[in-house]
Amino acid sequence: MTDTRDTTRTLSLRSWDLLLLWMSLIVIVGLAWTYLILLAQSTPASAMSSMRSWALKDYFMMFIMWAVMMIGMMVPTSIREIKIYSRIARRTTNSSNGVAATYWFILGYIIIWTGFSILAAVLQGVLSNIGMLSPMMVSSSTYLGASLLIASGLYQLTPWKDACLTHCQSPAMYLAGRFGPRAIDGIKLGIHHGAYCLGCCWLLMSLLFVGGVMNLLWIAAITGLVLFEKLLPARIKLTRISAVLMIGAGIIYFVIGL
Repeated sequence: MTDTRDTTRTLSLRSWDLLLLWMSLIVIVGLAWTYLILLAQSTPASAMSSMRSWALKDYFMMFIMWAVMMIGMMVPTSIREIKIYSRIARRTTNSSNGVAATYWFILGYIIIWTGFSILAAVLQGVLSNIGMLSPMMVSSSTYLGASLLIASGLYQLTPWKDACLTHCQSPAMYLAGRFGPRAIDGIKLGIHHGAYCLGCCWLLMSLLFVGGVMNLLWIAAITGLVLFEKLLPARIKLTRISAVLMIGAGIIYFVIGL
């Protein structure tokens, strides 16, 4: 009877731990999108002027924007990987430690995209300073917009894209083989997995300069593309379809802009 009660109590704690994990992710992502919505609504007042060079404060504020945006965009696309890691962690450790390990894994994943945000903010500042981005953070150069679209489409066809996407589509063996119980193990694995995700999506993120860094529909569209790339069966060559569309759009963008 005691064993039955202990088992029931353990299952109950496990359910609450998992509920807390998923609710916290919903809150984090929800706060990120709330920030983006509020920032988009105030863009005319806060947009960087293309008539002056950026100061250090401008770079820092844009880094914050990119970091929050990456959380809002990329954490939802990694729900399956987080679920797999959580299952592995709970089977390897007890329930509470398994959930804690999952938080460390998520932190590592966020770290890699935070690093990307630094580079994105610097690139945005450079493009703005040389007049290739409008005050609304949209490409004002036909050559830049067309080049980003065509480059993104061509990258979709490369073996690097295929290798990174294959990892993101089937990460279970990779995560199970490298799982460790310590916090640093979870962070390292989150960084390693995030590196594959970054390799898969970095050029897609550059398209934010084409459709608008603060264009919420464009942000949602790119998020949806990344999510579908990861979740759809590998036999559905979404990367090939999107490559054709991007390259075609880039050519049209170039011709119309001449």
